Amino acid sequence: MLRLKVYFTQRFKSYLSFCIMAMRSFDILGSVAIVKFPRGSSASLKKKRAEKIMKENNGIKAVLEKSGKFKGRLRKMETKFVAGEKTKEVLYKENGCVFRFNIDDAYFSPRLSNERKEIADAVGKNDKVLVMFAGVAPYSIVIAKKSRAMVWSNEINKRANKYARLNAELNGLKSRIVFLDGDIKKIAKKIMRYSHGVNLKKFAKLGKNYSLKFSSSNYVDLNFRTTSERGNLNIPRYFDVIVMPRPQLKDSFLKEAFSLSKRGARIFYYDFCKADEIDEIKEKVKLEAKKARKKIKITKVKKAGEVAPYRFRIRIDFKVL
Repeated sequence: MLRLKVYFTQRFKSYLSFCIMAMRSFDILGSVAIVKFPRGSSASLKKKRAEKIMKENNGIKAVLEKSGKFKGRLRKMETKFVAGEKTKEVLYKENGCVFRFNIDDAYFSPRLSNERKEIADAVGKNDKVLVMFAGVAPYSIVIAKKSRAMVWSNEINKRANKYARLNAELNGLKSRIVFLDGDIKKIAKKIMRYSHGVNLKKFAKLGKNYSLKFSSSNYVDLNFRTTSERGNLNIPRYFDVIVMPRPQLKDSFLKEAFSLSKRGARIFYYDFCKADEIDEIKEKVKLEAKKARKKIKITKVKKAGEVAPYRFRIRIDFKVL
């Protein structure tokens, strides 16, 4: 009984520490601060805390409350205005790059800045890179900017895709990033189908702006239909590097990653779990590789930040053998 009491006391203290830390810490995106207040905080307490944040940080012009979790595959965040200017569109800078976006329209975490740099540093100039769940393209842009590699950027959120194109232009990377809007499951199937010459006369539509058609055994042509993006670029049948900053979803999307990877490909896979569940995630990756008839070697397992009490974002790096 005493052990049980000590256990729950420790758990409560840890949770209390997490709540205090949440009050004291906040994310800064451009001139906007985002605070996650502990449950039950009064409006007056939130207002007082927001005004203190703006007073102590001259560059912050507005404070928003993170009022809900990121939802679904679009990963949209709910925020409420607390104090300062009533704006949710920000201009954020990191790793020598700039990003404009609306906080409520797309997922963006400034806490992953070092993750983006670390992966970019591991990419070579001649690598063909696919970024899944790209959002407003922070991974895609940092990788393209630092490595000078060609990047194919996939996102299903239409609003995020508009900002991603704007961000590519702001960073002078329009020629180094190809945007593949839509569901990665459908896109992966179309890349495989058209690279093998099935239904060559048909165009596989990918959203409003572009379509796929067969070119050769190694590439599929991407023909843009808008005048501003007109051109004739290629989508590789296989990629050298695949980055998967996936949201908290049941589907791992590893099946699609393996279908687009070749021998020697490096995959950076993100998942979420408790500290004692990391081995389960590793086994899940190995099982998916086995289903895809791929041999892999896990080269690194890393905690990439705490997302809730006792729950972490982890990154598993592995190579296809």
